[in-house]
Amino acid sequence: MHMHGFRGRVFLRSISLCKSKWHHHHVHGGEILFSRNLTTTTGLEFMEPVPGLSMQMQIVKALCLGERRKASDLLSGFGSGSHSLTADNFVDILKYCARSPDPLFVMEIWRFMESKGVSMNNICLSLMMQALCKGGYLEEAIDMMDLLGGSKCLFPVLPLYNSLLRFCTEMQSIILARKCLDLMEKQMIGKNEVTYAELLKLAVLQKNLPAAHRIWQEYIKNYSLSIIALRKFIGSLTRLGDLESAYKTLQQMVSLAIMGNISVAETVYGKLYSTRLDIPVPSNREVGSTILDLEEKKQLGSCIHPPLLYLPESISASTEQKNIFAANKNAKSAEIDGLNGQKHSLSMKVLRWSFNDVIQGCAKQKNYMLARKLMLQMQNLGLQQSSLTYDGIVRAFVSLEDAMEVFEKMQQKNLKPYDSTLATLSVTCSKALQLDLAEALLNQISECLYPYPYNALLASCDVLNRPERAVRVFAKMKQNKIAPNIRTFELLFSLFGFVNAPYEDSNVLSQLDAVKRIRAIEREMAKNCIQHSHLSMKNLLKALGEERMIREMIQYLNVAENLFIHRNPSLGSDMYNIVLHYLVEAKESELAVGIFKKMKLCGCHPDSETYNIMIDCCSLLGSYNSACLLIARMIREGFCPVTCTYTALIKILLEDENFIEALNLLNQVILDGIQLDVLLFNTFLRHACYKERIDVIEFIVECMHREKIQPDPATCGYVFSAYVNSGFHNTAIEALQVLSLRMMSEDGNILREKKNFVNEFILAEDLDVESQILKLFEDSEDELAVGLLNFRWCALAGFPICESADQSLWAKRLEGKQ
Repeated sequence: MHMHGFRGRVFLRSISLCKSKWHHHHVHGGEILFSRNLTTTTGLEFMEPVPGLSMQMQIVKALCLGERRKASDLLSGFGSGSHSLTADNFVDILKYCARSPDPLFVMEIWRFMESKGVSMNNICLSLMMQALCKGGYLEEAIDMMDLLGGSKCLFPVLPLYNSLLRFCTEMQSIILARKCLDLMEKQMIGKNEVTYAELLKLAVLQKNLPAAHRIWQEYIKNYSLSIIALRKFIGSLTRLGDLESAYKTLQQMVSLAIMGNISVAETVYGKLYSTRLDIPVPSNREVGSTILDLEEKKQLGSCIHPPLLYLPESISASTEQKNIFAANKNAKSAEIDGLNGQKHSLSMKVLRWSFNDVIQGCAKQKNYMLARKLMLQMQNLGLQQSSLTYDGIVRAFVSLEDAMEVFEKMQQKNLKPYDSTLATLSVTCSKALQLDLAEALLNQISECLYPYPYNALLASCDVLNRPERAVRVFAKMKQNKIAPNIRTFELLFSLFGFVNAPYEDSNVLSQLDAVKRIRAIEREMAKNCIQHSHLSMKNLLKALGEERMIREMIQYLNVAENLFIHRNPSLGSDMYNIVLHYLVEAKESELAVGIFKKMKLCGCHPDSETYNIMIDCCSLLGSYNSACLLIARMIREGFCPVTCTYTALIKILLEDENFIEALNLLNQVILDGIQLDVLLFNTFLRHACYKERIDVIEFIVECMHREKIQPDPATCGYVFSAYVNSGFHNTAIEALQVLSLRMMSEDGNILREKKNFVNEFILAEDLDVESQILKLFEDSEDELAVGLLNFRWCALAGFPICESADQSLWAKRLEGKQ
């Protein structure tokens, strides 16, 4: 008992000797330490053993063992001896409850103390507040302060209210914070700098920029500016997205540092704090309304841009005189000399933190101009740029070149990049389709918590049709145990859902392989508890359609109807359109008509694409009248016919060998100024080729030239085959060369302009030439590759090379016929 009493006396004595400034306090490790004697005991009582201390230890031990009933029984028998109880007799128990936390037993102690008439002191109240707040009993803590906070024996209580506000912020409870502020006004507690800091946190929590500006205005009415306070405002304004005010405030911090007005010290734990007196401001209803009216001000702030921060004239003048720095690295301004002359490490540290805060804000808003400006100012001020600085700079830049330039500077300074820096660079490289660099940067990330950089690389693989690289990327995700999200699976279905498309037709083997892939992806989804999204289902339907797996596609459409369409019919149009498109492509006209009727029954309204698909379906049915009825309905519902609409109509007429009416319709399309495409003309060429209508072939080819529609490989094939089938072999070769020239360039003079094509690709005897031409397909230069192969084939067959389409007698003859 004597040993425990000794320790209790040392603890209380250490509090009483903490610091001489009664208003100053620190919050460390969840305990509020006041810089004055918080007990109501006298110096003589410190030297006497505290009665009942062993009983306190028994209660604490019972609580540690989870024996709540025993602890309650011990508490009931507490103080039954000859000595009367005081608040000091409960300190050890309350310390345990604050650490645990155990708010319920604290409430039990409070009721017991009231029943025994034990007066509360500041230590016990502080520990009770900690236990209640940590345990989530904020309302009970506020009620306790309402009952006890006004007691004259408890002084000062402002730190307790500040602690309450801090816990309200941590729990993101604006309602309780307002209740706490109301109580502070009721008891006329007043506010100090810590209170304003907590109010600022609440404004950030509410994302209420106007409130932050009002807090600033109230603050500068009562306090002179300090570096620590400015840093808090800079950080808050940055998080609220007001970079302009944050930048302006940052310049005030630079001015204060130059003038030597810092008032900053560092604790043994490395935490910076202000050394100036924090004298509380008396209670004022105008000041209290800063946060009490937050909700109303927030509504106004949504439509009215708040004014910039008001700054004291002395500081503003100083800024105008000293805070102008040159973009030239050799320039030396007044602010540089002032700061470098001071050589205060703490001010440099705070400045660097605030610069980094604003630069990180620039990264969120992609404000690379301000980020570059701040980086240059840091260099001029002699502030050391850290990995965090470069992280914000890199993430602020939009262009890959600028970001990589900063990254190279970072490497030159031997600064290890953050994972977020590498992730941002990788995403930027992926968007620029620099897959090798993106993957290399991705492999340098030590720990990635989110899959978005991997998703960006997978998306680029999808764009460039690189499924083999995508396999490696996804394997890396699994190796690093990065949980995929729904976007990952949306991309996986797009990448691996089909096997042979678009370059080869599906077959039994490719369909079996596609089924295995789809099942593997869905197993991964189930393993990660992820359900299909609207986009993942669309990609899956597309994959099944590409592989001509009609039965499976219809089955998954039924799944999509249950997941999405029945609950929200507006989501169904895209899915139905995908299914209808592939049904028409597979010539499943009856199924397509059935799905179209089902679509309307489900309450899903057809759109322009739906009508165009069904008009195309009419070509399978050979029903021109049905197509016209659909066009009439389409126009009634506000959809204008487009090129593909007329292409489908022309296809129906050509299937019936009605070339005259189809050509009349084409002429009407041209007169109406509707945008033409190569598919429309290829529809004519395909049917004319099958029917050996050379007259139609030549008319359409010249019409394409006149309307400046470039041919594609299909155009070349139809025209060439039509002449060959009719026995005009020389004309077929000449037409093939002219159309290839027009396909490779708009003016048809590419071989004349690029003579190296003739020697390197067309007339070269190297066996690897054709392999080099085929590589152009990988760069999506299909037309150029096909054209070069056509010319090489003509050269190998012994025909002379036509270097310009204008020189062709065949082309001149067609032009003269129009």
